[in-house]
Amino acid sequence: MYLWVFAILLAFVLPLRAEEHPPQLLDNASQHDAGVDDEAIAAEDVDIVDIDEDNTYETIVISGRPPAPGLPQHRAGSQVTRKDIEYRLPRSTPDALRYEPGVFVQQTAHSQGSAFIRGLTGQQTLILFDGIRLNNSTYRQGPNQYFFTLDSQAIQSIQIVRGGASTRFGSDALGGVILALPIEPLLAPAHETDLATWDPHLLLRTATADREKGGRIQTNLTLGKSFAFFGGMGGRTMGLLQSSGPISSPDGSGPPLVPRMAEDGRTQLGTGFDELTADGSLVYQLNPRHRLKLAAHAYRQYDAPRTDQCPAAYAPHDECLKYDEQFRTLVYGAWEAEPKMALLHSLRMTLSWQNQHERRTLDRPASFVENIGRDDVNTFGVTLTAKTSTARIAPQLELVLNYGADTYHDRVTSLSWIRFTDITFTQQQGRGQYVDGSHYTYGGAFLEAQALLWRFLTWRAGGRFSWFSAHAPSVPQAGSEAVNKNWTPLVGNTGLEVRVSDQLQLHLNADRSLRTPNLDDMTSRQQTGPGFQFENPDLAPEIAHTLEIGVRMSELGPLTLALWAFNTTLHGAVVKRPMAITDCPPNTPQCETSWNRFQLANADDASRIRGLEAYLKVDLSDNLVARLTAAWTHGEGPNLGDPPSDPAIPFEDKVPLSRIPPFNGTAEILWHHPTGLSVGAALRFAATQDRLALADISDERIPRGGTPGFAVLDLRLNYRIDDLFFASIALENAFDAPYRYHGSSVNGPARGLTALIDLGPLWRL
Repeated sequence: MYLWVFAILLAFVLPLRAEEHPPQLLDNASQHDAGVDDEAIAAEDVDIVDIDEDNTYETIVISGRPPAPGLPQHRAGSQVTRKDIEYRLPRSTPDALRYEPGVFVQQTAHSQGSAFIRGLTGQQTLILFDGIRLNNSTYRQGPNQYFFTLDSQAIQSIQIVRGGASTRFGSDALGGVILALPIEPLLAPAHETDLATWDPHLLLRTATADREKGGRIQTNLTLGKSFAFFGGMGGRTMGLLQSSGPISSPDGSGPPLVPRMAEDGRTQLGTGFDELTADGSLVYQLNPRHRLKLAAHAYRQYDAPRTDQCPAAYAPHDECLKYDEQFRTLVYGAWEAEPKMALLHSLRMTLSWQNQHERRTLDRPASFVENIGRDDVNTFGVTLTAKTSTARIAPQLELVLNYGADTYHDRVTSLSWIRFTDITFTQQQGRGQYVDGSHYTYGGAFLEAQALLWRFLTWRAGGRFSWFSAHAPSVPQAGSEAVNKNWTPLVGNTGLEVRVSDQLQLHLNADRSLRTPNLDDMTSRQQTGPGFQFENPDLAPEIAHTLEIGVRMSELGPLTLALWAFNTTLHGAVVKRPMAITDCPPNTPQCETSWNRFQLANADDASRIRGLEAYLKVDLSDNLVARLTAAWTHGEGPNLGDPPSDPAIPFEDKVPLSRIPPFNGTAEILWHHPTGLSVGAALRFAATQDRLALADISDERIPRGGTPGFAVLDLRLNYRIDDLFFASIALENAFDAPYRYHGSSVNGPARGLTALIDLGPLWRL
């Protein structure tokens, strides 16, 4: 049915203009891709912001497109451009981050993906879309599916900052920040004489490993010199994902129980889903200094199994937890202005409404039972960011201030039912996964200063005052306590940048960030990979102190290099504490029947994560470029278990943190010919991860003894004819190697082809 609906949409909506330039996969920056001026961009740790090369914070509006909201330039980070997405052909938005340094992508299901940044994910990393928070008060501690609900075909670029960033962005930014920027409407160029123009594109995509079939139609429309619209609709269907076969456990115990394989030993059960997307953005350029934008983005995912629960380890083969509906709707307006006043050089204000909707069914045919849950989170948000003009305080001192405020309010609806299929009777439960009627308010105000001294030394410092208010009613029949919590924490950062030369910069940054407990921590009851997890209304905020040092070398002959070392200390880290069956809340049979039970708790002692990250780009010739990344992360925290009564039994005070990625990296090479032909190859690798937390040992997603290492080779070919035609094809996993990213429920795809064709305006000639 959904494919039929998609076909109707294709018939009535007209589609984006293909880039006229060859793929710049290894350049990692382009003003056309990011919407900012060239001098705002470094080759790797680009952190696209409106800071020019001389740190004067001046901006340039190009073709009616203002600078996009960006991430701090002086931090470790990188960017995925539109050209990268077209060239690499990722299956999803999370998949597009696999070649970024310090980012490791885990998949609990074929329809999900969660990015680990410096060993942290879920609620401990922050996701933004066009400067608006996607994180809400129901984000889980571990990997979640919500970054997957952004359509990669509607994204212009993705920026990543690694490390704590709560000063500017608030709660959850402990491991880092991901900022996805949508494709912007382009105003008509000054030389355009037509009253109205349009630029339709038809994109078709297919893949053999999961029998993907999909497409998208999109267009850019202009009316006069002041109005522009960009919009599109798309959809796809994904079948069962074929792997190269089961992976082996490092301890020799055989393949893991997740996922279950079909009889051929390669096809993974509990995969496949359907998807529909739509988006539209309208901009109105009031005058050269003021711009209004109204945008809407919708994502609809249907019939998506959670692979590790379809079926779960040791469960009957026909049991399955499926997301019948995973929806996201975002509507927002933005006002961007450049008054060019001393205290208000530029500003951006947004008003937003967002709905996150889930409907789940746990089907247990042998018991004639279906457990059904439905959750909705409606979020209303307001953000304001601004900066001052550059002030020359002294002959050798210039000062710029960035400041702003934001606040969001969540309202949660959560219900659950149990259906007895043998007697066709349905009964509503006392509570849902969350407590119905809960609400959560969060926000803050920040001020950051940047001082440029003697043109070679930059000092930065800032602080943020935040407010959080969490409320949930009690549910006596379910044993749920009322929650009424308020926090007003302070965070801040400081850093030095030394410009040794135009090609060499040294960075030293210190940051204090936080994450306050949300409604998921304090009220949720849910099945996770390690077992059943239930609420703890007495949690306290997590505080992260990060110290990092970095070296950047740009355009030093053919080389561009970035090296970063970091140490993050987590105080009050929220970790999983094993619980007995007698601790299960009332009326929760899922808890009592689970193999393991957990409750989130604040660790008494500090947890530490440290690591190294490297990026190298080599221009081998005018048409041949190579790019290398590598990351090593090590995490450990206090042992929450009770010491054994027998002193002869080993007991360690410090244990590994859960799901820390192993040593991993990538290598890419690209050759481009002036005719528009590009050829390349890419290698992804990861070492064996056998440092496991207690929750990892009991997690059936992780093989006994850890996740084995792998090396996977992809081959790529694409061809572009100006803005008329573009075709890209990738041979994935060329040697058909079985592999899995640590913590995932699904193995990587088998050897197969993925193809994308953008007909541009050619299809209507």
